[in-house]
Amino acid sequence: MIKGIFETHINVSNYRESASFYEKLLNIIPLYEDEKRKSTFYWVGKPGESMLGIRENYPSSLIQRQHFAFRVDLEDIASARDYLSSLGIETTNFWGESAEELVVFPFMPAVSIYFNDPDGHSIEFLAMLKDPPRPKEDMMTWDEWDRLNGRKK
Repeated sequence: MIKGIFETHINVSNYRESASFYEKLLNIIPLYEDEKRKSTFYWVGKPGESMLGIRENYPSSLIQRQHFAFRVDLEDIASARDYLSSLGIETTNFWGESAEELVVFPFMPAVSIYFNDPDGHSIEFLAMLKDPPRPKEDMMTWDEWDRLNGRKK
């Protein structure tokens, strides 16, 4: 039975530049660099549970924008935004607007922030909310979600 996604690999234009970018991210642990294949591998979170691989021009020099999300704790979502900002990385919400006002996906429910790597790959930090899912609701701001769930007026 499938237990989760173990690894994700992305094609990058310069693996050393991308390695520098990813090594700045929270809980990205360098695992292995293969200079011959122009690849670097990282543990994401706890070693042995999830891996990210970056490969230069593999299988071709065509870089197609990809998207993937890293799970973070709810308590860390705002500090992750501040941390990325301190690195000069622009963050947005789902709608491409300022990450000062985060968006909730009611069907999960989860809240997240988005940013891009040097090749324009879309990266998301996503935190699950403890509230019950509301799949019939449209996406909304986190403040609206808190009002809907009786935490704000």
